[in-house]
Amino acid sequence: MTALLGRDTPARPGAGYPPGNGAATPAGVATRRPVNGSVHSWHLSFGKDGPGTRFTVLLAGCPLQCVYCLHPDTVRTRNGRRTSADEVLTEAARHRPLIETGGGLTVSGGEPLLQPVFAGELLHRFKHELGCHTVLGTSGFLGARAGDALLRDVDLVLLDIRSSHPEICRRVTGRHLGPTLTFARRLAGLGREVRVRFVLVPGLTDAEENITGAARFVASLGNVTGVDVLPCGRPGERGARPTGRGTPARHVRVPTEEQLGTARAIFAAEGLNTA
Repeated sequence: MTALLGRDTPARPGAGYPPGNGAATPAGVATRRPVNGSVHSWHLSFGKDGPGTRFTVLLAGCPLQCVYCLHPDTVRTRNGRRTSADEVLTEAARHRPLIETGGGLTVSGGEPLLQPVFAGELLHRFKHELGCHTVLGTSGFLGARAGDALLRDVDLVLLDIRSSHPEICRRVTGRHLGPTLTFARRLAGLGREVRVRFVLVPGLTDAEENITGAARFVASLGNVTGVDVLPCGRPGERGARPTGRGTPARHVRVPTEEQLGTARAIFAAEGLNTA
């Protein structure tokens, strides 16, 4: 259960975008130029964005066109504000007493790998300057944009695998399944810890064959420490608004507890820890 401590806090505007570090002053003294990105918001949560209490940064922009989106207001980059990594770190540092007791910092979205330089900067500084556990929440569709250096600064990847069938994935996201599976295999090869999130959508992702295929793929990776089978929300609820494509809202059904239990049992039968 997620406990938001107050409303999502909009990011404060940044100051332009001069990318890169290590610029020199006229006197020859090395300086660090700010790395900026488009940030939708940040908030504190518990039990949703990784273990413990977490400071979560939602980056703006996503290439997917999911029928029902967890954070539909983060899909467009223009819905974010240009923000420096320094500003985010300053805000995160204010919450260290809470997040250091078994929690940490999470970079999510939107799709954070749409802004790989900024996401990488945040993860690196979260880990090495604040010394906190780091989480990357991603669909994996843009996994090729994540360099190995970025992934070395990630303690846990929350990876959305929406389907095991390419056509179902296309119906749900408007995109191909292949890049996500390729990224999942890459994470396994690098030994990065992964927790998979599988959203159960009646009539779209709930077919036994689809769930079984996903479970077998996930179990084959060897680096997945758990699977969260999540219900889609009702249209109009926060985290359940339609994005203007696909299934009409009136046709969407929320899965029952029995359906969720059946899906979890399929993952568990493959030796996976489910929630």
